[in-house]
Amino acid sequence: MADAITTWIDRYRRAWESNDPDDIRALFTEDASYRTEPFAEPWEGHLEIVEGWLDAQDDPGSVDFEWRLLGQDGSQYFVEGVTDYHDGPTYSNLWVVVLAPDGRAEEFTEWWMEQEG
Repeated sequence: MADAITTWIDRYRRAWESNDPDDIRALFTEDASYRTEPFAEPWEGHLEIVEGWLDAQDDPGSVDFEWRLLGQDGSQYFVEGVTDYHDGPTYSNLWVVVLAPDGRAEEFTEWWMEQEG
């Protein structure tokens, strides 16, 4: 089952680089919720997720991302990541991703904090 999160993150990275609405929609169920911070109001459904993503998009090729799976509880995955912006800060990330049986995310929540120095 850990292969499911690897596949999903590979597709997430493709969408991160392309900012193509079809790539973004393909990641999420139609009624998914996406939280950019744990207590933020979520983007709900494809329309809000695509709009929110594109409003905050990164330029293609502007970031490196490394990750590892911290754990899994059924369809819920816990991912630790490092996002390194080539012309900016580096962030530590924690993602909680709930995958539907078809491999799309039903829920996505991220925590991020800028690394010192």
